[in-house]
Amino acid sequence: MALSASTTLPYDVATVTSVFTDEAFLKHTSEHVGGELKSLTVDGDTSAAFTLTAVRTLPTTRLPDFARKFVGESLTVTQTENWTAPLADGSREAKLSITIAGVPVSADAVQRLIAEGTSTRVDVEGNVSSSIPFMGAKIADAAEPMIGKALNLQATQAKNWLENR
Repeated sequence: MALSASTTLPYDVATVTSVFTDEAFLKHTSEHVGGELKSLTVDGDTSAAFTLTAVRTLPTTRLPDFARKFVGESLTVTQTENWTAPLADGSREAKLSITIAGVPVSADAVQRLIAEGTSTRVDVEGNVSSSIPFMGAKIADAAEPMIGKALNLQATQAKNWLENR
């Protein structure tokens, strides 16, 4: 199942990158949806190529009932982001991999931070898949809007976070 999201933030790419990698911000976004940031590691200097790994627990209250029967009341989600070094204009991209412990659903996406003067366009495109025979497509279809919303929430919350600093 394909996912796609795009939004523009009125901040430069370096500022958006610093928020997307800030532990306090990632904790805030996890708690905003009723979850918890369990761990965060950033390998490398965020001004160059680096890897970020965030592990969160998230409630399943918004999943359809048939999916909740499989996964229970919460999910442990690991999001790994492999970021490129910034281009000359500051633009950069990250390859995202999202896995859910105990659930054969995953997402792979590319998030691009595109410099547009003093603003940054955040584009995310990817795919959600499930390896469960017969039910896999139905579960991926149910997971896709949730994963898409989570990725969009990050950009929306980043704008609020920066405005209220």
